[in-house]
This record gives sequence, structure tokens and C-alpha cells, in this order.
Amino acid sequence: MADHLTIGEIAERTGLSVHTLRFYEREGLFARRVERDAGGRRLYTVGDVEWLDVCVLLRASGMPLPDIRRYAELVSQGGGTEDERLKLMRAHRERVLARLEELNRALDLITFKVGVYEDRLESRPPGRECRVSSI
Repeated sequence: MADHLTIGEIAERTGLSVHTLRFYEREGLFARRVERDAGGRRLYTVGDVEWLDVCVLLRASGMPLPDIRRYAELVSQGGGTEDERLKLMRAHRERVLARLEELNRALDLITFKVGVYEDRLESRPPGRECRVSSI
């Protein structure tokens, strides 16, 4: 049993809550079926921790749960699914690149605005209120 980890240990190692781990299992996001002991308690492996790290990164990058589920299904099927996995990852990469472009445009605007407000505040006479446009 030393090879297995409890749900609490997995939560601690991944930073995911016990509730989230149960949700991920219900949603079919694991690449393998989660084993259970005689008492029905979930038994995880180090491989599950590694898999969950992948899932967390995919979610953080905005991959929808149905896509992660599909990816998990393909991984669990093993060899012969690489073409479909590649297609899934390429499509997601395009979404992430588009989002990065949007975020970079937003960051440029924010950086510009910070500079405008810093300049205005630095150039105001002491004790005088600075009138800054609402935009």
C-alpha cells in the first residue's frame, strides 16, 4: 500500500481540493481508472500526481473540460491515438496564442496608462490636486 496515496495526500501534493479531485474523477479527467481499497477509499499513484499536474496546466491555459476529458480518453487508449492528440493540442495551442495576443494588447494599454498617470502625478505642484481624465 506504500505505492498508493490517499485523496488527502494527492490534494496536498497537487494543491487541488478533495472536492476538485472527486469532481475530476466524476468528469472522467483521469487517464486511468482510480483504484479503491476494500473500504471504497480512493487509491492514487505518483503517476496520478503527474497526470493531475498536466490537467492543472491545461485548465490554467483555458482548455475546456470536454477537451481535457477527450485527451484523457486518448491517453488511456494508448498508442495509435497520437494523431488525434496532436490535433487536440494544436487547436488548443492556437487558442492560447490568440489569448496571449489579447493579453499583450491589454498589458500594453495598462502600461501606457500607468505611465500617463505617473507622469501627471509627478508633474503636479505640491499640495495641488491633479485632474486626470476619466479615460
